[in-house]
This record gives sequence, C-alpha cells and structure tokens, in this order.
Amino acid sequence: MSKWKKITVALSVGIMMLTFAGCGGSAKQETAAKPADKKIVLGFSQIGAESEWRTANTESIKASAQAAGIDLKFSDAQQKQENQIKAIRSFIQQKVDVIAFSPVVETGWDAVLQEAKTAKIPVILTDRSIKMSNGKAEDYYVTFMGSDFVEEGRRAGKWLVDFMKKDKEPVNIVELQGTVGSAPAIDRKTGFEEVLKQNANYKIIKSQTGDFTRAKGKEVMESFLKSAKADGQKIDVLYAHNDDMAIGAIQAIEEAGLKPGKDIIIVSIDGVKGAFEAMIAGKLNASIECSPLLGDQLMAAAKDLVAGKTIDKRIVTKEGVFPAEVAAKELPNRKY
Repeated sequence: MSKWKKITVALSVGIMMLTFAGCGGSAKQETAAKPADKKIVLGFSQIGAESEWRTANTESIKASAQAAGIDLKFSDAQQKQENQIKAIRSFIQQKVDVIAFSPVVETGWDAVLQEAKTAKIPVILTDRSIKMSNGKAEDYYVTFMGSDFVEEGRRAGKWLVDFMKKDKEPVNIVELQGTVGSAPAIDRKTGFEEVLKQNANYKIIKSQTGDFTRAKGKEVMESFLKSAKADGQKIDVLYAHNDDMAIGAIQAIEEAGLKPGKDIIIVSIDGVKGAFEAMIAGKLNASIECSPLLGDQLMAAAKDLVAGKTIDKRIVTKEGVFPAEVAAKELPNRKY
C-alpha cells in the first residue's frame, strides 16, 4: 500500500469513528430527555376554599397528582391576587416543570406571566381565563382547560325562559354575581343577558356581587328583599352565579317569610351536592353544571408538555343542566 493510500484509509476510519461517536452522544441526550427519567414537578396556585365547588376542585387535583406520581407544590391564595402572584414567582424560582393556576381575577397577570415565559416554564390555566394589557393572552399560556362560562349563563337563561313560559307578563329577576372582575362572573352574566335580550319581559331589577360565598349570598339577598319591598317591587326570580350563593340566599328568603323555589324561582350554577339537596327539598329549581373534577386532565396535560407533545389550546369540560325533577335520581351519582 502506498503512503497516500495509507493516509486515506486512516482518515476514513477516523471520520467513521467520529461519526459513530456523534450518533452515540445524540442518542444519550435523547434518552436523558425522556419524561420517564424524571419526576415531574407541578406548581399549582389555587384561588382559595370559598365554596363546595372549589373544595372539590382542590381534592381532585391533589388526588390526581398523587395517582399520576407527580410532585405537586400546592398554594392556597385565599382569594387574593397578590398571593397568587407571589406563589407563581416562587414556582419560577424553584424551577418547576409546569405552572398551573386558576386566576382569581382576569387582569393583572402581565408581569408575572412574562417572568414565567422568560424562564421557559409552560403555564396552564384551569377553570378561569385571563386578559393581558398588551398582546394576546394566548401567548402566555399553553392551554386553558375548564368550562364555557358564557354557555353556562345561556343555559341558565334558556332554562328559565322555558320553565316560566311567560311571553308578555313582566318577570323581575335579581342577580347574585360572583367575584368582581372574575371570568365566571363576567361570562355568566354575559351569557344570561344574551337570552334576556331576546325576551324583553324578563328584566334584571337588582344585581350585586355575593363573592361566590354563602355568607355574602345571604347578606346581599337580605338587602335585595328589603330594597324591593321599599320600592314596591316583586322579585320573581333569583339568578345566582354559583350554588353556594343561592344556598345562602335561600336562608334569607325563608327568614323573610317567603318560600324559595315557589314564591321566588331560583336557578344557579355549579351542580354541587348542596344544590341537589336543596332541589330535592323544593327550595331550588335548577342547577347548571360546572364540573370541578379537572385533576386528571391537568396531570395528563403536564405529562404531555414535559414529554414535548403538543396539546390543545382550549380543553372544554362536558357538562349538563339539572332541573329539580331529576335531582333525587342524580344525587347518588354526584362526586362533589
């Protein structure tokens, strides 16, 4: 073999060795990036524990995380936005794999979500969506999973119109709104009012926040009853943005000497067990379902994200409408 041939063969072998060495390094890196090799850490900021619904939502997330083998870092914001922002910043500092939260209000998230984006930590919204001061909100989260609140408001309105069957006679409605500035309060009002615009004899004569709690629901309903009496108005219907406020209002109606569910028709949203018990007792007429059991969906999404999979930008929960006549049959099936 000539000198040049020996040099050519040596170079070819060297190039082949480098090529194989390069393929082997890439394979190791791909293996190291597999989600099965690491325990996923999920930081979740919950709004609080203001209702039966929220408690069921928290229990669902904790149980699903444990079942999925995910390390859940849970924070209760006690219905304060500043606490949620503090929790999200803590998750960023801890370099969790995924951040999820249910925003107490729609706005005010620009700075902290930009920090999460800069840190390249994916954010999942559960139950409630957000709005940004600048840019598209969708650019700051990977998915929003939960109910269609506008549709829930429409369902409540449609059920009411079908139930009352009054084409011309005036129907006076009082409304217990959720937390001011929150997505469900805004959207449930929007959807309900869409239906009322098509039925001019149905009018909201009083509307005020009950902050999604029983105590505030009772307090505001007492105020509605007193002011309606002073104004010479008859309250035909109570529309409550959640069941807990409706249950609190039922107590106020009874203390005023009226029969809830008969003297005042009541429709609310969530579908918690307490609402079904009230319907069986004849004190509440219908509850529009809003499922809090999002735990399994959230853990599946976290796993997919860590695995590098693409997930849907919007995941809508399937839900129903429950009038009083089906409450007794349905109650044993309720999980919250």
